[in-house]
Amino acid sequence: MNNSNLISRITFDTAICHGKPVVRGLRYTVQSILELLASGMSHEEILADYEDLEDDDLKACLLFASRISEVKKISQLMA
Repeated sequence: MNNSNLISRITFDTAICHGKPVVRGLRYTVQSILELLASGMSHEEILADYEDLEDDDLKACLLFASRISEVKKISQLMA
């Protein structure tokens, strides 16, 4: 799957999780997925625990995080 297809899995809707970025309109925030990965859980463990997630969803969260890190100034994120 190419990057544009991956990133399209991340959605924003003010009616879901207060507008935080989520996976495919589900109530899984990018933040929560990244926290699971940072805690040391493998993709396989996350997918086993959350059956409605797909491997490409986890990749999309990582891609989204990498895109955010491209911001030249942190203050741009805070504005």
